[in-house]
Amino acid sequence: MRAKFLAAASVLLVAVAGCAGAPGSQPQTGDTRFIAGDGRITLFQAADRVPAPAVEGETLDGGTATLAAHKGKVVVLNFWASWCAPCRAEAPVLKEVAAKTKADGVEFLGIDFKDRKADALAFERSQAPGYPSIFDQPGRVALSFQGTVPPAAIPSTLIIDRQGRIAARALGAVKYPDLLDAVTKVGGEK
Repeated sequence: MRAKFLAAASVLLVAVAGCAGAPGSQPQTGDTRFIAGDGRITLFQAADRVPAPAVEGETLDGGTATLAAHKGKVVVLNFWASWCAPCRAEAPVLKEVAAKTKADGVEFLGIDFKDRKADALAFERSQAPGYPSIFDQPGRVALSFQGTVPPAAIPSTLIIDRQGRIAARALGAVKYPDLLDAVTKVGGEK
């Protein structure tokens, strides 16, 4: 009886550990593992900021979006997937902060990572975020941020300053007051 219990516990432990993935693991097509974070936002001092890589791609609605199109503005990039429970939980927060800061010239851009397009479109229809998302099924955009954001860390949120540098990062689902505060601080910089 004890041997059966230990065997069942071992299988359960392996299954639970596999859901989160391992640091440095690369998601494959259809892979639903992610690296969970605590959602805390780290602000980088201006002298420590690095330029954001070029970001461009086809949006879920068939258009094109680029980070360069928002030059001179504060941009919030959010990496998400429809299969990611923390992404679904933080979607209303992103929508609210995007709406609240739009008049201040803050732009939001989603990066739909390693997802099925039909699922991503259904997610967008249900959430109606009010900003576009690039469909990054192969993960190219996410990989361009390697060193800043682990490729399998979703949700992840980056705040890009007016000079095109990475000003802040959050790994995990962000909270409304934290995101609004960080966006306001970066937006208030001259």
